[in-house]
Amino acid sequence: MKLKIAPLFFILFSSGIAQETLDKIVAVVDNEIILQSELDFQINIFSAQRGIDPSTPGLKQKILKSMIDEKLVYAQSELDSITITDEEIKQRIDYQIQVFQQQYGSVQKIEEMYGMSIERIKRELRDDVRKNLMIQRMQQTKFATVEATRREAEKFFNTYKDSIGMIPEKLKIYHIFKNPQATERIKKTARDLAQALLDSIQAGVDFSELAKKHSDDPGSKVRGGDLGFVKRGVFYPEFEAAAFALAEGEYSQVVESPIGFHIIQLIERRGESLHTRHILIKIEPDDDADLETIQFLSDIRDSIISDKGTFQYYAKKFSDDEETAAFGGSLGTFYLNQLDKNLLDIVSKLKEGEISFPRRLEYAPGTYGYHIVYLEKRIPKHMPSLDEDYKEIKKLADEQKKQKEYDKWIEDLKKRIYWETRI
Repeated sequence: MKLKIAPLFFILFSSGIAQETLDKIVAVVDNEIILQSELDFQINIFSAQRGIDPSTPGLKQKILKSMIDEKLVYAQSELDSITITDEEIKQRIDYQIQVFQQQYGSVQKIEEMYGMSIERIKRELRDDVRKNLMIQRMQQTKFATVEATRREAEKFFNTYKDSIGMIPEKLKIYHIFKNPQATERIKKTARDLAQALLDSIQAGVDFSELAKKHSDDPGSKVRGGDLGFVKRGVFYPEFEAAAFALAEGEYSQVVESPIGFHIIQLIERRGESLHTRHILIKIEPDDDADLETIQFLSDIRDSIISDKGTFQYYAKKFSDDEETAAFGGSLGTFYLNQLDKNLLDIVSKLKEGEISFPRRLEYAPGTYGYHIVYLEKRIPKHMPSLDEDYKEIKKLADEQKKQKEYDKWIEDLKKRIYWETRI
């Protein structure tokens, strides 16, 4: 369950727009070029984020060097035959579009802002996203295992402890999360609608039109329910079992998965990949389900306060957050500025050892549940300590060591791959 998301879409997309401008070439790296407009854009972004003057002496050279370094890594990734699948590219683009949609409110506003359809925006993004993923994959392959030893971390601390500054307040927090469960009446209503749509399809009504009108899957409904080619293992097991059992062109019966009821048509099969389309009717919980969930979490809170079990015990037994339940509901230790608004509003009112009342948590667009939050420990702002802050200090030492290794590697690449600047 992610607490904070950093949007990447704007920089990538704006970079793509910059490349459309016919202007001066400022650098060449292998088969790639860097345009003046791209350099200017990156300088402006860097300056705006840090509140500095874009004309600061040395800034242009620093940004250009960083851009050249990335092009060198991309060139090496091609030499090493680093591959990125179409599905990885699609997932990254879809994620970036989703983040941008949350920022601007709707797909229509994105299209209005850039004067092109969302499909064209995706096409414009594709090459930049592929290159960016190749660079990331190359860096991960080369440096993922590089980390500082205990001795190196201690040396880093002793060298830089006076410049690390104060360690901000930290909070160690846990939660128990529950998804409201729809009643049998709600499930029957959803199943009956799915069955009625299947009956209409079998009677000759157009599948695509029904999907556009009734499907609760926003990603596919605009394409008439089309899901494209997907490899085995991506969909829910119930969905895949039904889809792989179909002949091409055949419709399934109504299929239930954890998110609702599906009508599936198999369009084409290629080995372990299927091209399907579907209509999804979601099972939406009602007010009664919400009240039951809130009461359930309140009862757990009362039991813990009455010493009838620990928070970790109830989290392992009842939490629906699979990522944290096995660890007693532990979300981790965070600085205040790392928390999203929902969590910050809760923990800012808690004292050490207290448990919040149930609060609504929206963890994906249109998807929600309720949770109670336990503040186990509040670590005040303090001067860095090797014992208390070793995890953070080691992370800084890791980054420094990786950067040194990266710089040496870049210098080696510069000896083997053609590059030049033209400014």
